Amino acid sequence: MTRFSLRAPALAACASVVLVSSAFAQAPADTLARVKETRSITLGVREAARPFSYLNEQKQPVGYSVDLCLAAVDEIKRSLKLPELKVNYKLVAGAERIPKLESGEIDLECGSTTNTKARQEKVAFSYTIFVAGIRVLVPKGTKVETVKDLGGLPVALSKGTTSEKLFTQLHASEVKMQLTTFASNGEAYQALKEGKVRAFPQDDSLLLGLASHDNALDRLDLSSAVLSVEPYAIMMRKGDTALAAVVDRTLARLYAGGEIDATYRKWFATDRLNIAMSRLTRDSFTRPNKESGVAMLLGYSL
Repeated sequence: MTRFSLRAPALAACASVVLVSSAFAQAPADTLARVKETRSITLGVREAARPFSYLNEQKQPVGYSVDLCLAAVDEIKRSLKLPELKVNYKLVAGAERIPKLESGEIDLECGSTTNTKARQEKVAFSYTIFVAGIRVLVPKGTKVETVKDLGGLPVALSKGTTSEKLFTQLHASEVKMQLTTFASNGEAYQALKEGKVRAFPQDDSLLLGLASHDNALDRLDLSSAVLSVEPYAIMMRKGDTALAAVVDRTLARLYAGGEIDATYRKWFATDRLNIAMSRLTRDSFTRPNKESGVAMLLGYSL
């Protein structure tokens, strides 16, 4: 297997950056109107979703998705003709993403979130920014060619993710596993490293980001089988059409002008991490879309 790793680049420049912890009582009806009034916007980011959204050594949020959100913030600043726009960041875990967006604690979720039909009932998504797929991370020497090879094994799941939903369905219907749900990808990964579980199913790009940062791919392996198609997107409140239009316009410009290629290389073609752009990801740039994720196993949903 190719060796993967990751270096932590500096945070993209922005007008003003602070980390926030307080919550809003309720979501604003029109985000852009509130942004214009307060001259501030709050981005939801992840702690360790490398290389999409994570805290670097200086505890600053960085990553591929963060860069794309900051590009949208720049467009918001221009379109609203604001001399200054303060960018606040709030850490969110997988299970918190939608509630914090709905409550108004964050305005854009800039992480590794899959656009699914179930989530579309609650929130809105931008154009696709990356396409991943669920695979299984296991200790080297562990044979996992199909999901049936996981039968009876202790398996780690990350709460609030599509992989948790898929493997809960699998366990209930055809493959009995010893499932343990953890609060975050980092905790699930740590359980695998410590031998508490024998498998950790998650989006392949996230698994590579975790293992490469830890220099652990000489001890771990990814299953060859891909169990889903996971189109990542920036998440927004449902019905927030004005904000969605600005975000999509920003992405369409980056895609059409080719700037997305440099952003992709910045995060996926580094000294230690090398994830080639997939055909599905390239197609999403050539033909911007909002297609939802699908499970590759008949009868299952994300």
